[in-house]
Amino acid sequence: MAGDMHAEIQSIVASVRRHHELFANALPLIASENITSNTVKMLLASDLSHRYAEGEVGRRFYQGCRYIDEIEEKAIRYAKELFEAEHVNIKPISGVNANIAALFALTSVGDRIMALSIPDGGHISSSKYSIPALRGLKLDNFPFDAQEMNIDGAQMLRAIKSKKPSLLMFGGSLFLFPHPVSEAREVADEVGARIVYDASHVLGLIAGHTFQDPFREGAEVITSSTHKTFPGPQGGIILCRANLRERIDRAVFPGTVSNHHLHHIAGLAVTLAEMSAFGEAYAAQIITNAKVFAQALYEEGFEVLCEHKGFTESHQIAVDVQKQGGGAAVAQKLERANIIINKNLLPSDKDPEEPSGIRLGVQELTRIGMKESEMKEIAALMGRLILKDGDEDQAKGYVIDLRKNFQDVQYCFDGTDAYTFPEIR
Repeated sequence: MAGDMHAEIQSIVASVRRHHELFANALPLIASENITSNTVKMLLASDLSHRYAEGEVGRRFYQGCRYIDEIEEKAIRYAKELFEAEHVNIKPISGVNANIAALFALTSVGDRIMALSIPDGGHISSSKYSIPALRGLKLDNFPFDAQEMNIDGAQMLRAIKSKKPSLLMFGGSLFLFPHPVSEAREVADEVGARIVYDASHVLGLIAGHTFQDPFREGAEVITSSTHKTFPGPQGGIILCRANLRERIDRAVFPGTVSNHHLHHIAGLAVTLAEMSAFGEAYAAQIITNAKVFAQALYEEGFEVLCEHKGFTESHQIAVDVQKQGGGAAVAQKLERANIIINKNLLPSDKDPEEPSGIRLGVQELTRIGMKESEMKEIAALMGRLILKDGDEDQAKGYVIDLRKNFQDVQYCFDGTDAYTFPEIR
């Protein structure tokens, strides 16, 4: 029996190795992923991954937390400085967990909220089947302009005045352009609505001052994951106004988090330091890469959304591939050539299993040093493969060759051999 289980363990290790090999030889274009520096990887594998530190810095329910206190204090301080936030809670263990805590802190059962629908780019955590249902909230969707791929500002203002929600949840999963936060602030005050901004996809762009500034535009709370354009370990964070500190903190602990994954806190602290040093250059290159990539795809013949407004202002690109067989078929064909993307709903879609679109994100390719010329090469490759039914094995060989010179993480202090399997002895 022991021998059998040892073999099973080795097969698991082998699968993880093959995963590393795949991504070392692929073009990762998933808009919700990124890669950390080696220092962060080291910390994620540290003894902190086994420990508890319930409570606040200096006021723990466990002993043995003196160094954990040092780490967490630094992470909170770095986040306050980077985002110019009055208060920061780094305990949420995911972006969804951060949203849960924020909605439980700021709403009561029966309250009405507004958020994006999933087909319009909203995240599942603000859908009628998710947190609003758990909290007993009434959910209305923001009016959406599919041509502009954004919330319709004028209709939004009328809807807020009519519906009188207690909370507005901006942000989304398909997120090409800044949301109309500043436009909503005055009417939100009129009806007594809080504004929460889910920055999960664009937190790194906000840190780099290249997208929008939710706090200065009127948001009171920013919730986020920490591993998309912000290139940290998987986890969550909440930034808020000082007057909401107690409500947010109580909703996080003990409300929705017990132990808050201390190895992630250490990794987050390092990533915050990296973004303080390199975030502006990194975010600027992400935007440049996204725009160049979108333009190149358009010139290849792809139906890239929002050509009339420059395609995108974020790391994301949305493409309608219904004529090429739909999002699922295109994503599968690209995966066979080691180009990793995801199918994605577009506003006109009804069936989540058969969406007409694909979503592309350039943040990880940017993190490993790719720039404008590589974006054009990849667009041409995708054109040959999808629009001209090119050979998948030939395309895969091209991808592997392209990746040979892009194996290190940039915009950090320690990022060599980014995709090498970590050997721990």
